[in-house]
Amino acid sequence: MEYKIKDKVDLNKVTHSVRAAQAVLQYGVGAMVDFPDQTLITAAPEAWTETQRIYDDRFAKALGVDYFAMPTNISYSRFPEWYFCPKCRKFQPISKWISEYQKRSNPRVLEGDPYMAKHMQCMGCRQDLVVARIMTICEHGHINDFPWIKWVHKQSKKSICGNPSLFFKTGASGTEGLEGLSISCSCGAYTTLKGAFEKDCFEKLDKDIDDEMFRCEGGHPHKHIKEKCICYPRTVQRGSSSVYFPVVYSSLVIPPYADKLNARIEKSNAFSECETTLSNAPKLRDIILANYFIQWVNKIANEIGAPQASVESVLKRKWFDEGNVETDVTSVKYRVEEYEALSGEISTPAGSLGEFSREGIRKELFQQKLPHIKAVSLIDKVRVVNTLIGFSRINPILGKDDDGFVHIKEQETCWYPAYEVRGEGIFIEFEQADIDQWIVENPVVLERTKKINDNYIGSFIGQNHPRSITPKLILLHTISHLLIKQLSFECGYSIANLSERLYCADESEGKQMAGIFIYTASGDSEGTLGGLVRQGKADAFPHIFKRAIDGARTCSNDPVCILSRGQGRESLNLAACHTCALLPETCCEERNGFLDRGVVIGTYENPQIGFYNKF
Repeated sequence: MEYKIKDKVDLNKVTHSVRAAQAVLQYGVGAMVDFPDQTLITAAPEAWTETQRIYDDRFAKALGVDYFAMPTNISYSRFPEWYFCPKCRKFQPISKWISEYQKRSNPRVLEGDPYMAKHMQCMGCRQDLVVARIMTICEHGHINDFPWIKWVHKQSKKSICGNPSLFFKTGASGTEGLEGLSISCSCGAYTTLKGAFEKDCFEKLDKDIDDEMFRCEGGHPHKHIKEKCICYPRTVQRGSSSVYFPVVYSSLVIPPYADKLNARIEKSNAFSECETTLSNAPKLRDIILANYFIQWVNKIANEIGAPQASVESVLKRKWFDEGNVETDVTSVKYRVEEYEALSGEISTPAGSLGEFSREGIRKELFQQKLPHIKAVSLIDKVRVVNTLIGFSRINPILGKDDDGFVHIKEQETCWYPAYEVRGEGIFIEFEQADIDQWIVENPVVLERTKKINDNYIGSFIGQNHPRSITPKLILLHTISHLLIKQLSFECGYSIANLSERLYCADESEGKQMAGIFIYTASGDSEGTLGGLVRQGKADAFPHIFKRAIDGARTCSNDPVCILSRGQGRESLNLAACHTCALLPETCCEERNGFLDRGVVIGTYENPQIGFYNKF
């Protein structure tokens, strides 16, 4: 789909910009951004003017795209469209404000700002305009302005007048709540916002008038389109958390995709020209490659000074290898490749290391000090790509197959918005045999796991994504959180700059895995200072691990916390609260769920069930 944009206006880059990570996370496509003078919604990536390409072939093929792109110049659309003047209280859509502005402004002002984008004000009062506080959203991901004109007239039992002119007023100081916010029309219609936030308020209004005028308008303002929708929307505040739930995936760049030659090819001008040619003619891709592949290989090899055979091998993997097409990036199959790279099962040729570097710690250096741990690996360099593939409204979702998922791009667009972080990490692999023996010897652990499983089955996400929560997952996840908290004290990183990746699976799922990877998730230079890897050395890590386990034995909320039968989001945790085990949500893969200190250090009634109860 080619977007027909009427015009674009350059905004102040100081006051109207967000960081690359924000443009993929909380302020991604379809999300509203509150700037100092107005509120805008991030437009679809097809409307962006400048991007910087990011390559991760394994990740891109799994998601069905050619590459990723970091936003450097983001486009926005105007939404919400309703603004009011705080002085005269006139309340109307932005199109009418612009019309008044164009009629009453002198030509010199209009030449510099024809659409009132740089200074939104009431031409009569010279007051800055204030954006509407509420809007409507539906379960299909649509977002629209609140139906102000329909609301005031139907609540007043009047038909909509020919030229409605609304005024938005606040009641006397003693009036509280929605009854203190009133809307009136020049035709005499008057009402308040009482009942506007009721779940089925629009459906009730349609039943009263035997009409369907309050159904969702199907708006996607980030794409400038409207779809047919049969839902009745819900009224929400502009800053409500239910307005936008981004679906973000992340992946480690691992060998052979992280070697030096790969990076040199991707940075070359010749490769950039080849990628542009392929992107501009996706339907002719196979024909172009058949005719120009050898020529492109020679051109790139000559530019970077590398052997043609090596360049040809990399380009064949990039452009012809279809091994990972449309793979679920959250599946065990996808994680196995990362697990093998982190544990050292994948051998890397000497001298080829580029953006991934691993150093194994000899087992005899820590085995006696750290029971149940099979191996510790120091990842000196790692690159992580985070990408936004879509979003939902009202209810959070996990993937594109869920109801309510909204794709942020058109089908023919061959890239997703993304940002990358370079950092370091520690990979800890646990002894599977010890975990199996612990579960067999402590049936109480299975009872605690069953409580979490039962709570998950009854949760919203559990009903849409059934899965079995195992004692191993709860154990690894809890230890990961405890370690992140302790590492933040030891190495100087803030907790929000550390993140986790869990590798937990059984042989029946394709490969037996029991490991955790803790890495820096910061997008700046702080992620590469070496402080985290230093704490993974044999002379430091055993002491940090012991302090992390020892710190979990007490919580300032005990005995309430340790005796809990369900707490946190949808009661998916047992003995875990913000004081002892919960982290910022940017750190956690499981949204701060499936945590229990009891399986690590034991409980008051059963201290022996702790995996590290004698540590």
